[in-house]
Amino acid sequence: MLDNKLRQGRPGYEVVTPLRLAGSDVHVLVNRGWVQAPPTRDVLPEVRTPAGEVRIEGVALEHLPRLLNVDPNEKGRVRQSLQLPAFAMETGLRLEPRIIEQHSPTDDGLLREWPRPGLGVEKNESYALQWYSFAALAVILALVFSFRKN
Repeated sequence: MLDNKLRQGRPGYEVVTPLRLAGSDVHVLVNRGWVQAPPTRDVLPEVRTPAGEVRIEGVALEHLPRLLNVDPNEKGRVRQSLQLPAFAMETGLRLEPRIIEQHSPTDDGLLREWPRPGLGVEKNESYALQWYSFAALAVILALVFSFRKN
């Protein structure tokens, strides 16, 4: 479980589960979704995991979004971030070099409202407004100073 994941202002966990690919011993990590944290952090929330063979549809990511990782050797069921090579060494699993962000519905009670990646358009519009404002200010100042008497 990846800790400190907010959805609609509520704290919780993202649930990441290794999924064995059919007919092989290779696993892929699946970010299955978000679950709200209980009032106290002493107990982890219950998460239903489907049994048997399942079909998952989603988006392949090179890595999970990284937060400031104070402990690069973090272990256990609850973590701040997850590094694929370190997790593979810890568990002994052969892992695909990607993580699947699950988009297909499953009856597990997890929320799959993934944050949309920012395209940066708003930032570019802000920069354009800023530079056009500087240009307009330069024209106004040039006009003011050109008519000013010595």
